[in-house]
Amino acid sequence: MTTDEVLLEVADHIGTITLNAPGRMNTISGKMLQLLSEKLLEADTNPDVRCIILTGAGRAFCAGLDLGSQAGKTESLGVLDNTEANMVEFDLRGAPPIVLHGIDTPVVCALNGGAAGYGLDIALGCDIRIAADNAKMAPGFAKRGILPESGGTWLLPRIVGYARAAEIAFTGRTLLAQECLELGLVNSVVPAEQLMDAAREMAGEIASNAPLAVRAIKRMMRAAETETFEQNVHHVFLQLLPLFRTKDFKEGVAAFIEKRPPQFIGR
Repeated sequence: MTTDEVLLEVADHIGTITLNAPGRMNTISGKMLQLLSEKLLEADTNPDVRCIILTGAGRAFCAGLDLGSQAGKTESLGVLDNTEANMVEFDLRGAPPIVLHGIDTPVVCALNGGAAGYGLDIALGCDIRIAADNAKMAPGFAKRGILPESGGTWLLPRIVGYARAAEIAFTGRTLLAQECLELGLVNSVVPAEQLMDAAREMAGEIASNAPLAVRAIKRMMRAAETETFEQNVHHVFLQLLPLFRTKDFKEGVAAFIEKRPPQFIGR
Protein backbone atom coordinates (compact mmCIF):
# COMPACT_ATOMS: atom_id res chain seq x y z
CA MET A 1 0.00 0.00 0.00
CA THR A 2 1.26 3.45 -0.88
CA THR A 3 -0.07 6.81 0.21
CA ASP A 4 -1.24 7.28 -3.39
CA GLU A 5 -4.06 4.81 -2.71
CA VAL A 6 -6.03 7.61 -1.02
CA LEU A 7 -5.85 11.00 -2.72
CA LEU A 8 -6.94 14.39 -1.39
CA GLU A 9 -7.22 17.41 -3.67
CA VAL A 10 -8.53 20.81 -2.60
CA ALA A 11 -9.92 23.35 -5.05
CA ASP A 12 -12.72 25.93 -4.90
CA HIS A 13 -13.39 25.16 -1.21
CA ILE A 14 -14.05 21.49 -2.10
CA GLY A 15 -11.89 18.65 -0.84
CA THR A 16 -12.07 15.64 -3.18
CA ILE A 17 -10.98 12.35 -1.63
CA THR A 18 -10.48 9.45 -4.04
CA LEU A 19 -10.04 5.80 -3.18
CA ASN A 20 -7.28 5.02 -5.65
CA ALA A 21 -6.76 1.27 -5.84
CA PRO A 22 -8.76 0.49 -9.00
CA GLY A 23 -6.83 -2.71 -9.69
CA ARG A 24 -8.55 -4.37 -6.73
CA MET A 25 -11.81 -2.39 -6.99
CA ASN A 26 -10.71 -0.08 -4.16
CA THR A 27 -10.90 -2.77 -1.49
CA ILE A 28 -9.37 -1.36 1.67
CA SER A 29 -6.51 -2.76 3.72
CA GLY A 30 -6.02 -1.86 7.38
CA LYS A 31 -3.38 0.74 6.50
CA MET A 32 -5.61 2.20 3.80
CA LEU A 33 -8.46 2.47 6.33
CA GLN A 34 -6.21 4.51 8.59
CA LEU A 35 -5.12 6.72 5.70
CA LEU A 36 -8.70 7.36 4.58
CA SER A 37 -9.64 8.37 8.12
CA GLU A 38 -6.64 10.70 8.22
CA LYS A 39 -7.59 12.32 4.89
CA LEU A 40 -11.16 12.85 6.07
CA LEU A 41 -9.93 14.51 9.26
CA GLU A 42 -7.38 16.57 7.31
CA ALA A 43 -10.12 17.89 5.04
CA ASP A 44 -12.47 18.50 7.97
CA THR A 45 -9.89 20.63 9.81
CA ASN A 46 -8.78 22.57 6.72
CA PRO A 47 -10.46 26.01 6.93
CA ASP A 48 -10.42 26.24 3.13
CA VAL A 49 -12.59 23.11 2.75
CA ARG A 50 -16.32 23.70 3.00
CA CYS A 51 -17.51 20.45 1.46
CA ILE A 52 -15.95 17.03 0.81
CA ILE A 53 -16.54 14.75 -2.18
CA LEU A 54 -15.72 11.07 -1.62
CA THR A 55 -15.40 8.83 -4.67
CA GLY A 56 -13.48 5.91 -6.11
CA ALA A 57 -11.14 5.47 -9.07
CA GLY A 58 -12.00 2.98 -11.78
CA ARG A 59 -15.14 0.88 -12.08
CA ALA A 60 -15.92 0.42 -8.38
CA PHE A 61 -16.50 2.76 -5.46
CA CYS A 62 -15.32 0.21 -2.89
CA ALA A 63 -15.78 -3.57 -2.98
CA GLY A 64 -15.20 -4.01 0.76
CA LEU A 65 -12.33 -4.71 3.12
CA ASP A 66 -9.23 -6.17 1.47
CA LEU A 67 -9.20 -9.35 3.54
CA GLY A 68 -8.04 -11.31 0.52
CA SER A 69 -4.63 -9.63 0.50
CA GLN A 70 -3.72 -11.34 3.74
CA ALA A 71 -4.80 -14.72 2.48
CA GLY A 72 -2.94 -14.38 -0.82
CA LYS A 73 -6.17 -13.85 -2.71
CA THR A 74 -7.81 -10.95 -4.54
CA GLU A 75 -11.29 -11.27 -3.05
CA SER A 76 -12.73 -8.72 -0.63
CA LEU A 77 -15.19 -8.93 2.22
CA GLY A 78 -17.86 -8.21 -0.36
CA VAL A 79 -17.31 -11.68 -1.84
CA LEU A 80 -15.12 -13.54 0.66
CA ASP A 81 -16.18 -15.24 3.86
CA ASN A 82 -14.78 -13.48 6.90
CA THR A 83 -12.43 -15.23 9.32
CA GLU A 84 -11.20 -14.11 12.70
CA ALA A 85 -7.59 -14.37 11.52
CA ASN A 86 -8.22 -12.09 8.56
CA MET A 87 -9.77 -9.44 10.81
CA VAL A 88 -6.67 -9.03 13.03
CA GLU A 89 -5.31 -6.21 10.85
CA PHE A 90 -8.48 -4.16 11.04
CA ASP A 91 -9.15 -1.85 13.99
CA LEU A 92 -12.54 -0.44 13.04
CA ARG A 93 -13.13 1.78 16.07
CA GLY A 94 -11.68 4.85 14.36
CA ALA A 95 -12.64 3.71 10.88
CA PRO A 96 -14.01 5.90 8.05
CA PRO A 97 -17.77 5.39 8.63
CA ILE A 98 -17.29 6.41 12.26
CA VAL A 99 -15.15 9.40 11.25
CA LEU A 100 -17.75 10.37 8.63
CA HIS A 101 -20.43 10.43 11.29
CA GLY A 102 -18.33 12.63 13.57
CA ILE A 103 -16.97 15.34 11.28
CA ASP A 104 -18.83 18.60 10.72
CA THR A 105 -17.94 19.15 7.05
CA PRO A 106 -20.70 17.93 4.70
CA VAL A 107 -19.69 14.91 2.61
CA VAL A 108 -21.07 14.13 -0.85
CA CYS A 109 -20.49 10.56 -2.01
CA ALA A 110 -19.97 10.32 -5.77
CA LEU A 111 -20.88 6.66 -6.16
CA ASN A 112 -18.99 5.77 -9.32
CA GLY A 113 -19.56 2.02 -9.20
CA GLY A 114 -20.22 -0.86 -6.86
CA ALA A 115 -20.31 -0.36 -3.09
CA ALA A 116 -20.15 -3.75 -1.39
CA GLY A 117 -19.81 -4.78 2.24
CA TYR A 118 -17.66 -2.30 4.10
CA GLY A 119 -17.73 -0.01 1.07
CA LEU A 120 -21.49 0.25 1.51
CA ASP A 121 -21.04 1.37 5.13
CA ILE A 122 -18.68 4.10 3.89
CA ALA A 123 -21.22 5.30 1.31
CA LEU A 124 -24.05 5.28 3.85
CA GLY A 125 -21.89 7.32 6.23
CA CYS A 126 -21.84 10.24 3.78
CA ASP A 127 -24.48 12.96 4.03
CA ILE A 128 -25.53 12.96 0.36
CA ARG A 129 -25.11 10.24 -2.27
CA ILE A 130 -25.11 10.86 -6.02
CA ALA A 131 -24.91 7.64 -8.05
CA ALA A 132 -23.73 6.95 -11.56
CA ASP A 133 -26.32 5.05 -13.54
CA ASN A 134 -24.05 1.98 -13.54
CA ALA A 135 -23.50 2.05 -9.77
CA LYS A 136 -24.89 -0.56 -7.42
CA MET A 137 -25.02 -1.39 -3.73
CA ALA A 138 -24.34 -4.91 -2.52
CA PRO A 139 -25.31 -5.39 1.15
CA GLY A 140 -24.32 -9.06 1.08
CA PHE A 141 -23.35 -9.38 4.74
CA ALA A 142 -25.94 -12.04 5.57
CA LYS A 143 -24.80 -14.05 2.54
CA ARG A 144 -21.28 -14.18 4.05
CA GLY A 145 -22.33 -15.07 7.58
CA ILE A 146 -21.58 -11.64 9.08
CA LEU A 147 -23.28 -8.27 9.68
CA PRO A 148 -22.47 -4.63 8.81
CA GLU A 149 -19.55 -3.88 11.11
CA SER A 150 -19.19 -0.10 10.99
CA GLY A 151 -22.51 1.62 11.31
CA GLY A 152 -24.66 0.02 8.64
CA THR A 153 -27.19 -1.39 11.11
CA TRP A 154 -27.57 2.11 12.62
CA LEU A 155 -27.51 4.12 9.40
CA LEU A 156 -29.66 2.02 7.10
CA PRO A 157 -32.95 2.16 9.10
CA ARG A 158 -32.53 5.92 9.54
CA ILE A 159 -32.06 6.44 5.81
CA VAL A 160 -34.85 4.23 4.42
CA GLY A 161 -36.96 3.24 7.45
CA TYR A 162 -36.93 -0.01 9.39
CA ALA A 163 -39.04 -2.22 7.10
CA ARG A 164 -37.07 -1.37 3.96
CA ALA A 165 -33.78 -1.63 5.84
CA ALA A 166 -34.81 -5.07 7.08
CA GLU A 167 -35.58 -6.23 3.55
CA ILE A 168 -32.27 -4.88 2.24
CA ALA A 169 -30.18 -6.36 5.05
CA PHE A 170 -31.96 -9.68 5.48
CA THR A 171 -32.02 -10.58 1.78
CA GLY A 172 -28.58 -9.17 0.97
CA ARG A 173 -29.51 -8.78 -2.67
CA THR A 174 -27.66 -6.37 -4.93
CA LEU A 175 -29.46 -3.10 -5.65
CA LEU A 176 -28.95 -1.30 -8.97
CA ALA A 177 -28.78 2.50 -9.14
CA GLN A 178 -32.42 3.13 -10.02
CA GLU A 179 -33.68 0.92 -7.21
CA CYS A 180 -31.30 2.68 -4.81
CA LEU A 181 -32.94 5.95 -5.87
CA GLU A 182 -36.46 4.58 -5.41
CA LEU A 183 -35.57 3.30 -1.93
CA GLY A 184 -34.00 6.63 -0.91
CA LEU A 185 -30.50 5.22 -0.60
CA VAL A 186 -29.18 7.82 -3.05
CA ASN A 187 -30.30 11.40 -3.71
CA SER A 188 -29.99 11.24 -7.48
CA VAL A 189 -28.78 9.09 -10.38
CA VAL A 190 -26.89 10.62 -13.29
CA PRO A 191 -25.13 9.27 -16.40
CA ALA A 192 -21.72 7.90 -15.40
CA GLU A 193 -19.83 10.43 -17.48
CA GLN A 194 -21.62 13.28 -15.67
CA LEU A 195 -21.10 11.97 -12.12
CA MET A 196 -18.21 14.17 -10.99
CA ASP A 197 -19.73 17.26 -12.59
CA ALA A 198 -22.96 16.61 -10.68
CA ALA A 199 -21.06 15.99 -7.44
CA ARG A 200 -19.01 19.16 -7.88
CA GLU A 201 -22.15 21.16 -8.65
CA MET A 202 -23.77 19.93 -5.44
CA ALA A 203 -20.60 20.47 -3.40
CA GLY A 204 -20.15 23.93 -4.92
CA GLU A 205 -23.68 24.93 -3.97
CA ILE A 206 -23.02 23.82 -0.39
CA ALA A 207 -19.61 25.52 -0.32
CA SER A 208 -21.14 28.84 -1.43
CA ASN A 209 -23.07 29.07 1.83
CA ALA A 210 -21.77 30.29 5.19
CA PRO A 211 -19.45 27.43 6.26
CA LEU A 212 -19.85 27.92 10.01
CA ALA A 213 -23.63 27.77 9.62
CA VAL A 214 -23.49 24.68 7.41
CA ARG A 215 -21.25 22.89 9.89
CA ALA A 216 -23.58 23.83 12.75
CA ILE A 217 -26.60 22.56 10.79
CA LYS A 218 -24.91 19.21 10.17
CA ARG A 219 -23.85 18.98 13.81
CA MET A 220 -27.39 19.62 15.05
CA MET A 221 -29.04 17.30 12.52
CA ARG A 222 -26.73 14.47 13.59
CA ALA A 223 -27.34 15.27 17.28
CA ALA A 224 -31.09 15.20 16.66
CA GLU A 225 -30.85 11.50 15.83
CA THR A 226 -30.33 10.71 19.50
CA GLU A 227 -31.89 13.76 21.23
CA THR A 228 -35.43 14.67 22.17
CA PHE A 229 -37.09 17.58 20.37
CA GLU A 230 -36.65 19.80 23.42
CA GLN A 231 -32.97 18.89 23.81
CA ASN A 232 -32.24 19.61 20.18
CA VAL A 233 -34.01 22.98 20.19
CA HIS A 234 -32.01 23.95 23.27
CA HIS A 235 -28.71 22.94 21.67
CA VAL A 236 -29.62 24.70 18.42
CA PHE A 237 -30.15 27.92 20.37
CA LEU A 238 -26.69 27.54 21.90
CA GLN A 239 -25.24 27.16 18.39
CA LEU A 240 -27.21 30.14 17.11
CA LEU A 241 -25.87 32.71 19.55
CA PRO A 242 -22.23 32.61 18.38
CA LEU A 243 -23.37 32.58 14.74
CA PHE A 244 -25.09 35.93 15.32
CA ARG A 245 -21.67 37.37 16.16
CA THR A 246 -19.91 36.22 12.98
CA LYS A 247 -18.91 38.37 10.04
CA ASP A 248 -20.68 35.87 7.80
CA PHE A 249 -24.02 36.56 9.49
CA LYS A 250 -23.59 40.27 8.90
CA GLU A 251 -22.57 39.57 5.30
CA GLY A 252 -25.60 37.33 4.77
CA VAL A 253 -27.98 40.02 6.02
CA ALA A 254 -26.24 42.75 3.99
CA ALA A 255 -26.31 40.63 0.82
CA PHE A 256 -30.02 39.95 1.29
CA ILE A 257 -30.80 43.65 1.73
CA GLU A 258 -28.58 44.66 -1.19
CA LYS A 259 -29.93 41.86 -3.39
CA ARG A 260 -26.51 40.43 -4.26
CA PRO A 261 -24.76 37.07 -3.79
CA PRO A 262 -23.06 36.86 -0.38
CA GLN A 263 -19.29 36.45 -0.07
CA PHE A 264 -18.67 34.34 3.00
CA ILE A 265 -15.24 34.06 4.63
CA GLY A 266 -15.87 31.48 7.34
CA ARG A 267 -15.53 33.88 10.25
